Amino acid sequence: MMSHPKVTLEQWRVLQAVVDSGGFAQAAEALHRSQSSVSYAVQKLQDQLGARLLHIVGRKAELTDAGKALLRQSRQLLDSASELEEMARVMSSGWEAEIQLFVDAAYPTRDLITVLSQFEPISRGTRVQLKEMVLSGVEEALYNDCADLAITAVMPHGFLADLLTEVDFVAVAHPDHPLHRIEQTLVASDLQQALQVVISDSGILRQRDIGWQSAEHRWTVTKLETAVETIRQGLGFAWLPVHMIESELRSGELKALPLHEGQRYQVQFYLVKGHPSRLGPATEKLAELFTLHCQNKVAA
Repeated sequence: MMSHPKVTLEQWRVLQAVVDSGGFAQAAEALHRSQSSVSYAVQKLQDQLGARLLHIVGRKAELTDAGKALLRQSRQLLDSASELEEMARVMSSGWEAEIQLFVDAAYPTRDLITVLSQFEPISRGTRVQLKEMVLSGVEEALYNDCADLAITAVMPHGFLADLLTEVDFVAVAHPDHPLHRIEQTLVASDLQQALQVVISDSGILRQRDIGWQSAEHRWTVTKLETAVETIRQGLGFAWLPVHMIESELRSGELKALPLHEGQRYQVQFYLVKGHPSRLGPATEKLAELFTLHCQNKVAA
């Protein structure tokens, strides 16, 4: 069982003032207290700790080795206490302690991290709980009132949404895959005999299939990263987000399938705010940063 502290934050603050000011008289002046009360506070602190923290050299109070070590810790303690009080003040003004952010896994990670990096310095201690889902998983979080803010490829019924961006998907396979040895433009019947890698829907109640999934032989994975690695190893073909495989396409490690039609398609991603009762200034600010980021990308 954890014991209660014997000393107070005020006692540590007095000790810091004595050291920083250079003596008891100077600390008393800085703290607007009598010199006797400052001396008493420091002496009581030493008695309670059972350690000598200061010794007098001439007219100046200097720290002992124990005092130096404990003072360093006390500064962190007082800083943490100040941060805690500031956080309480912020929360009392309506600023949220936490934001539940649900994001479709196909949304560009680079954009996501850029926006979160912009939010962090102004977050006032607000924690972001980031949950990456696939297809209807984000939509379900909104319907279940779990999400404060969501980025989804599925326009949810009953919610207002703003278009953020579009992501290109392209059908790819390893350059040595049998589909690339067919010396003609590919059609659907060519794909039906090959192994297709698809991403499973992380939702439970509203699962849906998107895109062409007519291959007789299919493997289903739960992560886009797994799908990318599977294709890189030459085990099948898949439609993958271009932003996730840019380097592989440039290096030739992956190669777009020469389809007669349907080689590429676009998915639109929307920014959706949760139930109005969940919205606060921190969530609104994060939503604003996502919108501005995407607008700046378009303008660039």
